[in-house]
Amino acid sequence: MRKYLLAFTILVVTAWAANLKLYLKDGNYHVVREYKVESDRVRYYSVERSEWEEIPLDLVDLKRTESEVAERQAALEKDAKVISEEEKAERDLKRQVTRIPTDPGVYWIDGKETKVIKAAEATVVTNKRRQILAKLSPIPAVSGKGTLELQGAHSQNVFSNPEQEFFIQLSETERFGIVKLTSKGAVRIVENLTFVPITNEAIEEATMVESFQQQLSPDGLYKIWGKEPLPPGEYAVVEYTEGKLNIQVFDFAIVPAKR
Repeated sequence: MRKYLLAFTILVVTAWAANLKLYLKDGNYHVVREYKVESDRVRYYSVERSEWEEIPLDLVDLKRTESEVAERQAALEKDAKVISEEEKAERDLKRQVTRIPTDPGVYWIDGKETKVIKAAEATVVTNKRRQILAKLSPIPAVSGKGTLELQGAHSQNVFSNPEQEFFIQLSETERFGIVKLTSKGAVRIVENLTFVPITNEAIEEATMVESFQQQLSPDGLYKIWGKEPLPPGEYAVVEYTEGKLNIQVFDFAIVPAKR
């Protein structure tokens, strides 16, 4: 929408800029469609009278006139460049969308390849047991505290770009985001859990990363990336139902490239 408003503005300004102010040294000016210097005179087309007229060159503030014309032209070129860049970005995004599979999951684009991040196997750990979390699995019938963990100290999905962008295709309307994982020995903690068996709820405490989320299609395709560059560390894109311990974890790590 902003692009079209900007394009309309440029159209209006361009039409307005077709009329120029031919400044005089006494501070007045003529509104003209165009002008040209001919020897010791300036010939111009008067917008007011719709005809060609002449005026002595020594009465015209040519420097001020030319300066304003140059400023207007520079402004128009700047706005046109903004529109051109936005249109290019839209075209690139549309091409990216056609490359993302319709199957639910998290994807990223590496040059000409579309790659997938597989959902990690998450484990619910309490002081009484360990239970592999499957999608839509019931909340463990225990009270107290627990954690949702991933095996391994580090993710196998490594990115050096701290502004890495991901695409997530949802199978149904769910909440999603990026979380910062906490490394603890040979595991990574996705979130801390508090179980409330009476209400069959799980209070989930994850370290959410502020992110941008852009919907790309009505059937649940989104683009997601951090609002700020991600510091080195362990992360995951997560899809979840709040309070139901219904979560899918797509883990990755940010590791600076070696110089």
